[in-house]
Amino acid sequence: MRMSWRLASRLSVLVTAFLVVIIVALIGMRNNASSTSSASSTTSTNTSGLQGTDLGGTPAPNFRLTDQSGKLVSLSQFKGQPVVLTFLYTHCPDVCPLTAEKLHSVMLSLGSNAQHVTVLAVSVDPKGDTQASVLNFSRVHHMLDYWHYLTGTERQLSPVWSAYSMYASAATANTVNHSTALYVIDKQGKERAFLSDTFAPSQLTTDLNILLKE
Repeated sequence: MRMSWRLASRLSVLVTAFLVVIIVALIGMRNNASSTSSASSTTSTNTSGLQGTDLGGTPAPNFRLTDQSGKLVSLSQFKGQPVVLTFLYTHCPDVCPLTAEKLHSVMLSLGSNAQHVTVLAVSVDPKGDTQASVLNFSRVHHMLDYWHYLTGTERQLSPVWSAYSMYASAATANTVNHSTALYVIDKQGKERAFLSDTFAPSQLTTDLNILLKE
């Protein structure tokens, strides 16, 4: 009876250890699959070789707003150049400054080709984004000569937000709840790729170099 108890005990220990090994292995496989899936979604490549979500070449809705220097600017005037379109506000504490810094990095990476690319930043804060705050934000993030930061009244800006499926709503006196995105538009004015605010500068640089050669 004593031998049977010892044998059963040992078998129980072995079975438990085996089950633990299997469970750990399964968890590791799931985590690896999750990481691979996450990396894939961040660096997904569409059929044109562009990184980001393929937008299928839909014509980008035109708009006309005022930039940081007081000039009226329309999207359609930049046909013949790739365009990066994003949505920001100058008092943003996190995502917007980071996006501006990444855009500056992209412009530097493009070198002389940066002059053949247009960057448009549309305000999501009609009240807070004054010409003075926009000029200051552009200088701080070294984008003054690289982009058109476009402002306007809520009546002027709201149709642009809607046209590009953006959400913007004042949360407090200095903060705005808003969706974030980058639209990559080709020389013909067609939407080609969508990048989230987690984009890597190298991804956008790659996309722009592809569109510059088309």
